[in-house]
This record gives sequence, C-alpha cells and structure tokens, in this order.
Amino acid sequence: MPAPHSVSASLPPLTPLQPVVPLADRTINAMHLPQMLALSLQSPSAIRRRLPRLLRQSLSALLLATSLCLAAPVAMAQSLPPPDIGGRSWFLFDVSTNTVLYSQAPDDRMEPASLTKLMTAYVVFEALRDGTLNMESRPPVSQAAYKAIGSRMFVDPRKPATVEELLHGLIIQSGNDAAIILAEAVSGSEEQFTQQMNAEARRIGMKNSHFVNASGLPAPEHYSTARDMALLATRIIKEFPDYYRMYSEKEYTFNGVRQPNRNRLLYIDPSVDGMKTGHTDAAGYCLVASAHREQHNAADPNGNPFSRRILSVLMGASSDATRATESQKLLNYGFQNFEALQLYRKNQPVGQHPPVWKGQQATVAAGFADDVLITAPRSQIANIKGEIERTEPLVAPIHAGQRIGTLRIRLGDTVIAERPLVALETVESAGWFKSTWDTIRLWIK
Repeated sequence: MPAPHSVSASLPPLTPLQPVVPLADRTINAMHLPQMLALSLQSPSAIRRRLPRLLRQSLSALLLATSLCLAAPVAMAQSLPPPDIGGRSWFLFDVSTNTVLYSQAPDDRMEPASLTKLMTAYVVFEALRDGTLNMESRPPVSQAAYKAIGSRMFVDPRKPATVEELLHGLIIQSGNDAAIILAEAVSGSEEQFTQQMNAEARRIGMKNSHFVNASGLPAPEHYSTARDMALLATRIIKEFPDYYRMYSEKEYTFNGVRQPNRNRLLYIDPSVDGMKTGHTDAAGYCLVASAHREQHNAADPNGNPFSRRILSVLMGASSDATRATESQKLLNYGFQNFEALQLYRKNQPVGQHPPVWKGQQATVAAGFADDVLITAPRSQIANIKGEIERTEPLVAPIHAGQRIGTLRIRLGDTVIAERPLVALETVESAGWFKSTWDTIRLWIK
C-alpha cells in the first residue's frame, strides 16, 4: 500500500457565498466556488481530465461576475490609505473574523489607566457566571474604597450599593470606589484580586500585561498594550454579551449624582455600543471603542445583512476630543476599506465527496466545523485565491470531525487564513473482502 500523501489544487478568486447583488451573479458564486473545490477533492487523474473544461467555465463565470459587479457600489469602493492617527499606540481588529486590520506599536507596554477596569469587570463577570457573586448582594464599603481618589460613583458606606449598581458605576462612571468594592467582594482584598486579574490575563493570552490594582491608578508595574486590551475586550464581547450591554449606556445616576459615559463616540456614532475610556497624565487619553455595522453585500442564512463588529484601541492621545476623533477614524477606515467574506458555512458539504478506501461507503462528505470567514482589503478581493490540500488515500475508519485536509486562503503569495477540512460523517471499516480488495487496488494504484 502506498504511503499517504497530500494532493492540492488551486481555486479561482473567492467571493462571498451570499452576495446581495443580482441573481445571476449569486448563481455564479454559489456554483462556481463549490465546483472548483469539488475538483480539489478528487484524485489527481480526475483533476487532469476535468481541468481544461472547468478552467474555461471558471473564466467565463469570472468575466460575467466582473461585469455584473460594476453596477454594485460596494464592489467599486476604492482602497483608502491608512489614516494618520494622533496617539502613541493603536490596534484595529475585526472581531467577526479575528483579523488585525491596522496597528502601530501594538505591543509597546503602556500605562492603561482606567482601561484596567475592563479586566476588573471581566473577573467580576466570571464570578457572576460561576455563582460566587450575585447581582443583588450588597458588598460592604471599606475605608480604602470610601477614600478612593480619582473618579468615583460616590458610594455611601451607610448604604452599600448592589453588585449591579457597582458594575454600572464601574463601567459608566469609571468609579475607582466601585472597582475596589467589587475586588474585595470577589477575592477578599484588592491585592488578592489583582493576583486573579494577572492569572486571567495569562490564561487568555495577554502576554504583555500586569496589574497591581483594580482601578488603573498609576503604578510602576501596572501596564498593558493595545493588542492585549483588544484581546480582553473581545473576550468580554463574546463571552458576556448580556453584561456587555452596560457599556452602551450613556449615563448613570447613583446617590443623586448623574454622570455621563466618557466615551464620546456613543453620542455621535449610532453603531458604537462600547467600551471604555481611560486617562492619567502619564497614560494620556485612551479609548477602547467597539462598533457593530451591517455589511449589505453579504447575508446570513436567513437573508439578513451580514453583521460585522470592529474594535479599535487607542492609547496615548493628547486630549479627550482627540481620542474620540482618532478612534472614529480608525473604525471608519476598518469598515470602509475592508470587507468580510463568508465563504462557507459550518457543516456545509464542500463539492463532491472525496473517495474512501476500505470503508462501508465509497465516499465521505467533507466540509468545515466552523463558518469560514475572512477579512480582506476591498481593492484586493480579486487577488484572493484558495487551495485545498487533502491527504490521499483516505482509509476507513474515518470519524466525523476528523481532519482530512486544509483550506488555505492566499492574498498574492501570502497565506491570510487556514482552515481544517474535516469529515462531516463517520465511515466505518468494510468487511474482510472489500478491505482486501481495496488493499490490492492501492498497491496497484
């Protein structure tokens, strides 16, 4: 029996599966890409037989698709140069596809100021999820919390606030007193809480962050980076969507004191629904901003516009107004210059089923365990190509979810994404006769 080896085939430029453009173009995209993927799943001899005809079909389809796209305004969007940003460090991230879009000094250690409270909130959210804390409880107000300097929500020790009120004070009013009270409620002391903050930072992959307090007050060993803050913010968005809604609230009143959310983008951009500001003299003005907009040239399985979320982190801006305008520039650049492509859906069979040897069935359905999503510059979409590399021969038993190949997405010569190709069904081993016969065929092959 020959040793397993890999076979690969290139695919033509990739396009969204569900483009919101004329029906003819949708038909081309729905048929064209799977057809070529089916080619890559076949044996080399089958590829040689079918390649000339498929290439002719692909070229015709591509030319027709190009002519139709001329009428689609989104397809004509021009590439914008990266904006000049007023700040020391920034990071622009497409949360929908886990793609970095633009950055400057993203791993430089900087004072995070009240961006620290993102980690404080994350640890509190985990305690709420685990049941070690509840929204209705009223943690006592320590002297350290009552005398906290900087921004406060003005908690009265004689009338402790609920955890829910404290979270609003932490997130909206950026209360340092709320941060200390919550830290003590979760861990017994702020010092022990910071140990938990650092443990969680290591666990989720924040490689250049270290916290010594829950509020973000300046300290020599208190630091983070734009990349780490983006990672943390993404975790909150994805893991705690119900609590994340608090970040969109524009004001909060506690003990008769009404305080506005310091995130100016909440007031000027309806797509922005979070997240957190920070400021000290050393840190400058910082902002993590999150925006959610519909992309109308692609649709979900129900025909609704594909939703994208982009996150910006700006650290070290010169003023409150600057951090807002520069963060807005980052978000607009991400939405206007880049496009998310949904190539394949979770558990969707890809083309013709590849052959299986020594199995109770002759083929196996192949696809992807998760949706295949990528983000690319709009001006470069025509240069995106894909290829599937698959192990051959496929010999039973094969289990559902087993990796049987790799999809690589390239922009020019650069691989911008890889996704495992998996079996979508289980194929049990055949009986003695078929197994023996396939063994002989494989030796002859």
